[in-house]
Amino acid sequence: MPDDTAKVCKTDDQWRAQLDPTQYAVCRCSATEPPFTGQYWDHHADGIYRCVGCGSALFDSGTKFDSGSGWPSYFEPMSNSVLRTIEDSSLGMRRIEVRCAGCDSHLGHVFPDGPQPTGLRYCINSASLKFEKKKDEKKKARNLNAIRSSFTSSLSRSCSTNSQFT
Repeated sequence: MPDDTAKVCKTDDQWRAQLDPTQYAVCRCSATEPPFTGQYWDHHADGIYRCVGCGSALFDSGTKFDSGSGWPSYFEPMSNSVLRTIEDSSLGMRRIEVRCAGCDSHLGHVFPDGPQPTGLRYCINSASLKFEKKKDEKKKARNLNAIRSSFTSSLSRSCSTNSQFT
């Protein structure tokens, strides 16, 4: 992940090799995915949403809310330094574009109609994000899988032992 002094710079060919076509269109060409279609618009797991381009931690799941817009929405970034904003007057309206400060990927837009405490709504394309579960969630999932595996193994041994009596 980049720090405050290092910015990720790649050629167009390198970006195309790293990103799938939708991610490339959104992150490198400022496209917008259709509402209610992205992977994270209705996602509720506990963790961190990172930039798909450089891995910078952008948003904590605790700041995510349902805006009804069809895109993942957050009221606050992990830090103001992970984002940069640009005035966007395309499409005949004034909006504030949000980009990753680490790699300059287009993320979405920020609007002044979000919930408190900030009053902001960061409306972000799922294609620009990758989700990382919090460590506790990963540990719980591993423990649950280990319990299932142990139970299945125990059940198999029990069934094969009982088959001797039939």
